[in-house]
Amino acid sequence: MSIVKLQSLRKPLITLSGAAVIAAAAAVLLMVSATLGTVRAQSAGDLNDLEIAHVAYTADLIDIRYAHLALSKSKNPAVHAFAQTMIRDHSAVNDKALALLKMLNASAQDNFLSRQLNAQADQLVDVMSHLHGEEFDRRYAANELAYHKAVNGLVGGTFIPNIQNPEVKALFEQALVIFKVHEKHAAKMVASLKKVASLGR
Repeated sequence: MSIVKLQSLRKPLITLSGAAVIAAAAAVLLMVSATLGTVRAQSAGDLNDLEIAHVAYTADLIDIRYAHLALSKSKNPAVHAFAQTMIRDHSAVNDKALALLKMLNASAQDNFLSRQLNAQADQLVDVMSHLHGEEFDRRYAANELAYHKAVNGLVGGTFIPNIQNPEVKALFEQALVIFKVHEKHAAKMVASLKKVASLGR
């Protein structure tokens, strides 16, 4: 499929414990939801396949960025294991996406949502960079849970139904299965860190 043909498919492509952890996750979710609210206002359903691909690639890079921060800041083995999984899986998905775009002779297209996600990530990295120890671990875990919930909802509820190219759609469907596992893993990490914090009181 040529880039011209593909482009013609215009429809879419925290010291924290207890209630504080929930508040942190809620804050992240609200921040992402605010972005997604802007997305709806600017018609996410009108993003073409190449724009959707760019958003997904950007979202993967952002989570890889969070993971590298976790590896440099945390001393918790479970947090390290999760972060390493994020780097491995999101890098693999992005490699597949780049290979598919190359096969299609196409390039992902930058767009307002990709730029908003990057700006939001810059702010969050700045906040988390000033946290240490268990405080960092709980904020990272809460963010990962909220981030995956928000992004998975966008991918499954908006992007996949609107992607026109069958190969691009198939890649997104495969990736969503992996990312839903990430969401469950993040939820377990949040619960585990919350339990450790409660025992430490």
